[in-house]
Amino acid sequence: MVTEHAENTGPSTAQVLVASNRGPITYTLGEDGTLDAKRGGGGLVSGLSAVDDKLWVCAALGDGDREAVRRGVGEPGVRMLDIDAGTHADAYNGIANSVLWFVHHLLYQTPVEPVFDAEFRRQWASYEAYNRAFAEALAEEAGPEAAVLVQDYHLALVPGMLRELRPDLRIGHFSHTPWAPVDYFRLLPDDIAEQLLRGILGADRAAFLTRRWADAFIGCCTEILGGTGRTRIGVHGLGADADFLRRRSQEPDVEQRMVSLREQIGEGRKTVVRVDRTELSKNIVRGLHAYRTLLETRPEWRERVVHVAFAYPSRQDLAVYRDYTAAVQTLATEINGAYGTESWTPVVLHVKDDFARSLAAYRLADVALVNPIRDGMNLVAKEVPVVSDQGCALVLSREAGAYEELGEDAIVVNPYDVTGTAEALHEALTMSGDERSGRTKRLAEAATALPPQQWFLDQLEALRQG
Repeated sequence: MVTEHAENTGPSTAQVLVASNRGPITYTLGEDGTLDAKRGGGGLVSGLSAVDDKLWVCAALGDGDREAVRRGVGEPGVRMLDIDAGTHADAYNGIANSVLWFVHHLLYQTPVEPVFDAEFRRQWASYEAYNRAFAEALAEEAGPEAAVLVQDYHLALVPGMLRELRPDLRIGHFSHTPWAPVDYFRLLPDDIAEQLLRGILGADRAAFLTRRWADAFIGCCTEILGGTGRTRIGVHGLGADADFLRRRSQEPDVEQRMVSLREQIGEGRKTVVRVDRTELSKNIVRGLHAYRTLLETRPEWRERVVHVAFAYPSRQDLAVYRDYTAAVQTLATEINGAYGTESWTPVVLHVKDDFARSLAAYRLADVALVNPIRDGMNLVAKEVPVVSDQGCALVLSREAGAYEELGEDAIVVNPYDVTGTAEALHEALTMSGDERSGRTKRLAEAATALPPQQWFLDQLEALRQG
């Protein structure tokens, strides 16, 4: 199942290990057979940079990654696992993204789904095999009494499997998603629900982004298993990387994107900005409906506001995500057709991922709309106030993890209430400059309270303390 790197033949020495589905580097295979390496970003990459003696164990996700593993190409501190492509697809798309993600984000249309049948059981066996491959690799690589930090719902079984292989290790598991309330979690077959909980409870410490998600996990463990056993529960609210964001947002390519966006928006108009993946839980369609309702019920905003919506395609190998992306594009076109004029495009929609353009939109935003159905944290809500040029009013769903830290200075909405969200947009657009500046300052302070490196080091210290 796993193809070894040629260099992975020495004794186990790593003292800090991280395991995640996606690693810090991606390889692209060129037509001429060359391999191109691209480094990723994000909180985990930034956080792990604070540690010296470390190893990142991840899956080879595409043809380029697999070819890199087979050639023995890599970089110090990273081990990619060449797990069978079919096994990975079943585990990642079949279980992690189509079952566990849906459970924790409450996304099922329960009159017709889920259906846990023989095909589900077949895919579940792949999920077990995928987790076992990680557990075996970590057991091989970890030095005596090393600290192993396992990431997210893709690898929920790893802590329990690794505990059996290496009882000497300090094992942590971190959930980057919400955790489902017990009644919804019990949609899962009883044996699967129990297996998932016992898998995470194989860790010395299980940690979450907010107290709410931690309490939901404890509730599931109490109801189904009678408690959390010896596993300690922690909360670490990942914050925005202020230094990086402020520096990066002032670079020339961002300035260029700002010029382009200003041309699309038009002189003197206010902006409502959203930056999301077209992920079902992000609630982009209802956000567009709310903006449309604003234009219908508050005609004074016509010609005076533009919704800058970046909806970057996500998980397009799943039909339900392709359909959702298409629905976003269709609705934006309908709004522009119904209200647009020769000199005003009500919705400026971009679907091609462009980080510099996202930062440009952050800087230009008068209002940031962050209205997920449910979200583990939502770093966009934290990033916009950090780089906003003139101050930005935040319209925030109470179902985002960020609500726990930012709710006091945001305009809070029920993500299902389109009318209420439209009214919140009006309130945000009419907020005075002084109030907006004050709120933005407080939001930025809260958003950066636990930057990525400290977030990671806090977890590592708590795990080592025992």
